[in-house]
Amino acid sequence: MTETLLVAPLDQFAEGSGLRVEVAGHRIAMFRIGDTVYAVGDRCSHAEASLAEGEVFDTEVECPRHGSTFDLVTGEPQSLPATRPVPVYLTEVVDGDVYLTIEATVDEVAS
Repeated sequence: MTETLLVAPLDQFAEGSGLRVEVAGHRIAMFRIGDTVYAVGDRCSHAEASLAEGEVFDTEVECPRHGSTFDLVTGEPQSLPATRPVPVYLTEVVDGDVYLTIEATVDEVAS
């Protein structure tokens, strides 16, 4: 089951920097590049650091702890030491508002 939620107006996202949000039990790092917003799991798959605190280069974010970079489109690591991808979430900008689509967790579906 999927759910699409309003996160915030686009103008509340700073260009080229991260914003951490918690939605339905998911910790998500969101990044604005131009008029597009990307969303990935906020925890680096190597060392649990917050990716929202990392630097953005084109469509990659660099983990602030050990320097691994992750593709914001696919979640795939682009450099070591990370070897596993981070989750990617669908975003959409509609009439100046940013929406995020998430999959419900097993616990949410059961309740």
